Amino acid sequence: MNFGRRLRQWRSAKSMTQFELADHMDVNMSYNIKVENEELHFGDYPSEKFIHKLAIELKADEDELLLLADKVPALILRKIRQRPGLFHRIAKMNKKLLGALELSMQTMGPGD
Repeated sequence: MNFGRRLRQWRSAKSMTQFELADHMDVNMSYNIKVENEELHFGDYPSEKFIHKLAIELKADEDELLLLADKVPALILRKIRQRPGLFHRIAKMNKKLLGALELSMQTMGPGD
């Protein structure tokens, strides 16, 4: 899934046109079309502020949108900065180890 496709899904689920979303977001409709069609150049990618407004307007998952836009959500970034070695080891794990880690985390509570 890419950012534009997911944005289109959330907009459609709210029965909003691209024009209506652009109007609510106070941006040019052509920008929204470019975002949805993944036609932006690197410097034009949606900012975190824009993504935050989108999430509020569409009642969408802001963290998912941030990740799809290749931006790290603030909570995750704070955790990475607190324990960089741990995240480095996780990044080096193969699929089997990641699967085992994920499975073990599913059995744990949020505070464990």
